[in-house]
Amino acid sequence: MAVVTVSIIISPVQNTGSQVSPLIAYMTVAFAVLLGGGSMLLLGIFLVLGSFQLLDMGLSIQAALAVDGILCLTFFIQHSGMVRRSFQRRFDAFAPGHYRGAVYAIVSGIALLILLLLWQRIEPAVVSFQGPLRWCFYVALITSLAGFVWSSRSLGAFDALGIQPVLAQARGTQVHDMPLTVRGAYRWVRHPIYTASLLLIWSQPDLTYDRILFNVTWTGWIIIGSLLEERDLVANFGAPYAEYQRKVPMLIPWRIPRND
Repeated sequence: MAVVTVSIIISPVQNTGSQVSPLIAYMTVAFAVLLGGGSMLLLGIFLVLGSFQLLDMGLSIQAALAVDGILCLTFFIQHSGMVRRSFQRRFDAFAPGHYRGAVYAIVSGIALLILLLLWQRIEPAVVSFQGPLRWCFYVALITSLAGFVWSSRSLGAFDALGIQPVLAQARGTQVHDMPLTVRGAYRWVRHPIYTASLLLIWSQPDLTYDRILFNVTWTGWIIIGSLLEERDLVANFGAPYAEYQRKVPMLIPWRIPRND
């Protein structure tokens, strides 16, 4: 999952009242790339090849599922809690606002790494698709990867790790907020990165009990997270985003985009 995913082109709101030394700025960027970017790369490997099983706790199926469920719940609470406007206001009260995205990427990266490293795999697969149907899953995988690329290109300057405002502050430049802009993949669905994520999650043809748990819980979380994000986007953009909601589906591209 992209650690910071948005459906529009917008930069984090900046609090320029507090200045932080360039050393801290560049260290923050380095940790955001290492932890945030590294965890996303590992998540992609996890989704395509399966869990790493670095720590086998020797648990029963029920206990292993409980551990995996707790890991998912912990990540969901951290990831969704820190992106809410209420948390952002509290963060801005004691730290420069332009650090918010990078700190979010760092903390989310740590939470995701814990999930991936402690995840308990339950063998064997309980569902395994074979023959022509198996190739459909491989097509879904390729389509999801293409969807990520298309969505990122549609955003233009896509700052998934929130590092651009930090770099701008360190260099004495400024990152400006951008207006609601709809183009490319965002003309088909309002959250194309989430759509690609769902397709990637379900592109595994061999399903173990733990992978079924992962797929179901993450699907539910992505849907709920999309709804919560919609509320924030309406608060940010008002009537223009409400009109966007009326014209473009949220996750499933069931409607052909209009040119108006």
